[in-house]
Amino acid sequence: MRARADVVIIGGGVAGCAIAYHLAQKGCNNVILLERHYLTSGATGTCPGGIRFQLATEIKVQLVKASAEILRHLRQEAQYHHDLELKWGGYLILAYSPEQLEILRKNVALQRSLGIGVNLITPEEAREIVPQLHTEGLWGAAFHGGDGQASPFHVTHAFAQAAQRRGVAICTNTVVTDIQTRGDRVTGVITDKGAIATSKVVNAAGLEANRIGTMVGVDIPLSAERLECCITEPVEPFIEPFVISFWPFFGCLQRPTGNLFLIGAASGLPEGLDAEPSCQFLLEVAPLLVRALPALRNASIIRQWVGLVPTSPDEHPILGPVPQVRGFYVVAGLSGQGFMLSPIIGKLMAEAILGEEPSIAIDKLDLGRFERGERIEPPFPLV
Repeated sequence: MRARADVVIIGGGVAGCAIAYHLAQKGCNNVILLERHYLTSGATGTCPGGIRFQLATEIKVQLVKASAEILRHLRQEAQYHHDLELKWGGYLILAYSPEQLEILRKNVALQRSLGIGVNLITPEEAREIVPQLHTEGLWGAAFHGGDGQASPFHVTHAFAQAAQRRGVAICTNTVVTDIQTRGDRVTGVITDKGAIATSKVVNAAGLEANRIGTMVGVDIPLSAERLECCITEPVEPFIEPFVISFWPFFGCLQRPTGNLFLIGAASGLPEGLDAEPSCQFLLEVAPLLVRALPALRNASIIRQWVGLVPTSPDEHPILGPVPQVRGFYVVAGLSGQGFMLSPIIGKLMAEAILGEEPSIAIDKLDLGRFERGERIEPPFPLV
């Protein structure tokens, strides 16, 4: 491991690897990325890989639009030799009550004001998009055919491998034990493999972000939202968009390989960092999925797991430098949208680290907003 680096990134998920990639693209390649396990071993590796423009605040829509543009060109620009499994099949968001439909109506108005071609559609129109959709009890849906999906594993490794080719060092199975400071300035990182002298540290450690923050006296307010997921054996293609409901939360996405990715949240489970799958997921969420998509009734599940989602108090990312500790940067609390936002977050953080003008203004996403009482409040409960 190198003894000195211009920048040390802590965290080997899609966000950390995207930052490394964009720094290297800009010529800053004396960079070390540290991951305590393996790349994608945290939230990135448990997520479905959705890319959704149908978000509830203008800043999130700006970020995902820019991320999608990066993803469209990533395989070629990163010279990645595997399929990213990038597919623009859309998101179909279901509403099962008049109140839910009104939320979607407001969300669609926001999207359309920002140039996103989202439509509020009837149950009959929804069934034209997904013929297997059971529409009893459905009041309507929102659909945007430009939403999509990609493989979190392949996208992360595309960023990582391109960064490595440009000189970035990636050290897996390496635990950060302390961050050194002198006065109010970062001077180094201590790991179980040795010390690294550096003047800039990026905390992109997912659920570990608060532990890393305490090493320099910085509190990063995070909670862990528990979602459960499973994957089925491959079946014949029958569902093009990501079909999802937020009330209650469940969703189904078909991979290009034919496997079905199922996601949901069960009630009555302990909060915290328990990552053991539960029977409650199958008992509660499976019937909801089968009701919406009866073709799932005969699907064979081959694996089930828990995703622990690092979530900020206002469910918006925490991004940028921390003024009280010079050289310390935070990327945390991506709140279930880390995969879809990280391609542009990587670029924005590289710009911040190198002192460049930001492509998108992210000053309102800084850590200090919580102390100032300036949380970002979505205008309606769809984030």
